[in-house]
Amino acid sequence: MIWCPYSCETAEHRVTRRAFLGGSLLGAGSLMGFGGLTTSAAAKELSKSQKRVVVIFLSGGASQLETWDPKPGTDTGGPFKAIPTSVPGTHICELLPETAKLMHRQVLVRGINTTDDDHGRGEVQMLTGRKPDPAFEYPHIGAVAAKLLGTGTEELPGHIQITPNGGSGFNKQDAAFLGPKFASVTLADGKPPADLFRPAALTTTADQEREALRKKLNDRFAKSRRTAQTEAYTESYDQAAKFIAKGDVLSIGMEDPKTADRYGRHDFGRHMLLARRLLEQGVTFVKVTHTNYDTHHENFDFHIEQLGEFDRPYAALLTDLAERGMLESTLVIVMAEFGRTPRINERYGRDHWSKAWSIAMAGCGLKAGAVVGKTNANGTAVTEREVHGGHLFHTYFRALGVDSTKNFYPKDRPIPIADPKAAAITEVLV
Repeated sequence: MIWCPYSCETAEHRVTRRAFLGGSLLGAGSLMGFGGLTTSAAAKELSKSQKRVVVIFLSGGASQLETWDPKPGTDTGGPFKAIPTSVPGTHICELLPETAKLMHRQVLVRGINTTDDDHGRGEVQMLTGRKPDPAFEYPHIGAVAAKLLGTGTEELPGHIQITPNGGSGFNKQDAAFLGPKFASVTLADGKPPADLFRPAALTTTADQEREALRKKLNDRFAKSRRTAQTEAYTESYDQAAKFIAKGDVLSIGMEDPKTADRYGRHDFGRHMLLARRLLEQGVTFVKVTHTNYDTHHENFDFHIEQLGEFDRPYAALLTDLAERGMLESTLVIVMAEFGRTPRINERYGRDHWSKAWSIAMAGCGLKAGAVVGKTNANGTAVTEREVHGGHLFHTYFRALGVDSTKNFYPKDRPIPIADPKAAAITEVLV
């Protein structure tokens, strides 16, 4: 269990470690198919056109006032200045100097109101595009992206999460009715789970013979006793096998040292560099978590530290993707579960605030440099183009070229890909 001393004391911030293949694995079979990813022979050539997504999740709730929507000189503004960016007239917080230089590649959405200040529910809304429903679970954006953009022939799992701590393994919940094939594989600290790879004492031939026997027995068992649990086990095993076969992709030590220096030698820098490697190798969706922004105490000191760690790796990723010809086909999203209160509390902190906050995006299908939405002078309310998680979810998939108004059909029941009561934010789309 890990506790951050400047976070609120909710269950979401006590992280439990889980085994890679452990737990009760549930799920249904796969559903509708869309094309998109590459085979290994064509990966390098086609990597510029295949669609992919990377989410950088600022866990705990980064402050919009210390990032994308600063309000200097107001009663809520705090001590930091707003600095000009590469887009004339657009300013962001001075804690993001490298990011500011690349604003011409980005989009800001400043009018978000998700109306829920709870960590867990806020995260669900941002990752599924719906408010939590106790009667029904919707798949997370990573599972939907892996489903809609994948071909089923990828050499690595299509839905990967990189976390700073805890949770290595196979996450059955985030794929919901899409089934275990599209559930995430989590890499704690960007590393595979212990003992995943073949022991040195086991020869390749012996390993292949053992695997052939395992598959034969598994197939025989499945013919008469196939269930959601056996399907989930098979999928989780296959996910692990893919990593075994392509283990070098996790070795960021193979990168040019100058590249590693640009991203930074700290954990978040390593994780962002790994994300780029995974995307380049055909992974459809990667989520990188940067924690912890839950700054109820000493908000300004902690944002100096956290954003000082975020700024350079994020700018390095955008630059790297652009230089490799991948940014135009990669959707980059920087989000959190909510923002922070404009009011500064008695502990020099900011509390949970979902009523008026911001995210940033870059890359695929976006009108680079656009800023949509506006908050009032001290950031307490949205005054123009208010949106919520449903609008954002539509926007992500429209940017990727997917018709987000279509349905999935689990058990012949039509389930819209995105909230039918919302629509895409067309002002940011090309």
